[in-house]
Amino acid sequence: MPVLRPRYRVLFTVLAILAGLLLSVWLGGRYAERHAWDERSVESRGQLQLYAQSIRTLVERFSSVPEVLALDSDIKALLRTPDDQSLRQALNLRLERLNAAAGSTVLYLLDTQGEALVASNWRDWSSFVGNNYAFRPYFQDALRNEGARYFAVGVTTGIPGYFLSHVVRDDDGRLLGVLVVKLELEELQRDWVGQPGVLLVADSYQVVILSNRPAWRFRALQPLNEAARAELVEVRKYAEQSLQSLASVQHRRIDADAEWARVDGPDGPRDYLWQRLLMPEEGWTLHLLSEPSGLADSVRSYRLAAAGVWTTLAFLLLFLVQRRKNQRLQAGIRERLEREVELRTSELREAQEGLVHAAKMAALGQMSAALAHEINQPLTALQMQLGSLRLLLDSGRPEAVRDGLQRVDGLLQRMAALTGHLKTFARKSPAGLSERLSLADVLEQALQLLAPRMRSEQVELRREVDAGAQVLGDAIRLEQVILNLLHNALDAMVERDTRVLLVRIARDCDDCVLSVEDSGGGIAEQALGRVFEPFFTTKPVGQGLGLGLAVSYGIVRDLGGSLEADNSELGAVFTLRLPAA
Repeated sequence: MPVLRPRYRVLFTVLAILAGLLLSVWLGGRYAERHAWDERSVESRGQLQLYAQSIRTLVERFSSVPEVLALDSDIKALLRTPDDQSLRQALNLRLERLNAAAGSTVLYLLDTQGEALVASNWRDWSSFVGNNYAFRPYFQDALRNEGARYFAVGVTTGIPGYFLSHVVRDDDGRLLGVLVVKLELEELQRDWVGQPGVLLVADSYQVVILSNRPAWRFRALQPLNEAARAELVEVRKYAEQSLQSLASVQHRRIDADAEWARVDGPDGPRDYLWQRLLMPEEGWTLHLLSEPSGLADSVRSYRLAAAGVWTTLAFLLLFLVQRRKNQRLQAGIRERLEREVELRTSELREAQEGLVHAAKMAALGQMSAALAHEINQPLTALQMQLGSLRLLLDSGRPEAVRDGLQRVDGLLQRMAALTGHLKTFARKSPAGLSERLSLADVLEQALQLLAPRMRSEQVELRREVDAGAQVLGDAIRLEQVILNLLHNALDAMVERDTRVLLVRIARDCDDCVLSVEDSGGGIAEQALGRVFEPFFTTKPVGQGLGLGLAVSYGIVRDLGGSLEADNSELGAVFTLRLPAA
């Protein structure tokens, strides 16, 4: 077997490490991407089911109204004698009262020719009375199938609505007419505005009839042929609406009801996670388009983690190989000197083991203390969030529980990231300046975590915030600094009758300045110069390890800024200064 020369052996080793690094980065990115899409697909499916339930609840609430009213004897009497004006007026008033009580939009009665004899909106300018709706499918389908459901834009009012119809028959089974209830879904659609993602409700023609984004309404999700367009014009389903196509290109199919696609919407081409849910009873399809925000960060994190793991394993292997070589070289020398240095070797080994053990214990103590201090804050917030979730579950508010679970998930991710903050205490962190941040947004996140404590301790919060102040940095690390400053301020005011917390954010030339001032009485002059030293604290024993400000100081220093402490008339003032983005 040929033996490689040392130079070629080194080159081969380097190439193998680089190839493994590239492969691990690629596999890590693929896994992160698939994992992120799977998670969002599950979330979107749950969100679609909630939307579908709200639609079914509304429709089922009125589904039996036309069928029950079709049994009314006065309605049958009018259809037998349509010229009875007194009976017409009485039924107009009665339908008006019933419509108001039921909460529907319009109740009206059609004869066998499709002419509206009476209606609940008989007083309005848009009264249905006297109009003929024989061309409407909800009238024709009711004659054929006893009842029908149909969505269309109102011919008289121009307002879209969902029509529920049922035939009226005489006691001998003879057809007399059709009773119709119209439901305008505009209020339901308004309730969806502001919800995350783009919600589209498409009918059997795959035309968007409802949406939480008005600009997406009445767009065709697939091309309409000439026969379909002619049919829609004949029944005036969408009135005068022009049906523009919604072009899309599929990037990747995730499952039968989900895909990653590029959609040319009203706001321009964008990539979305496109999730679908069928509503066969109504003949509708719900579509939810979610933007892949944060996907790139997730993929980057997984790739970095995979690269780190592979690099660690590669260097560990190299270390073990080199160690084996060294052991072989030292074997001969050890045999010759073993007897002479046996006693010294024994003493040296004991000393070395003692030093290694002491070093390990010291490092373990520092890590344990830092982790206990840093993780205590998100653990406290997590405990308060879980208590809130229990109350929300008891009160039957699943949407609020879902939002709370997302915040709990964020806290758990923050706890996983907190251990990396200890690096800033010993050496410069490799994180660097990674993203543009709004100081106001980071402050708001920190205040949300402390809101329960501030309410319980009756702290008055005063804010003077310049929303345009932006810096470059890492959101988690910067939020941790602000949380430390706010926690210290709240701790200083515990025993005070007046608790005022003043937070300012302002631009100062090329810097952004954040200051936290409390009414806790201030810091002793002899302690001002030591507040950023590790393990120095002015708190009672057992209430602090003295690492919070030291770690915060290291984080701010790595971000290219400064952190200072001073006193004011009220109490202590901590000033954070960072270069403006």
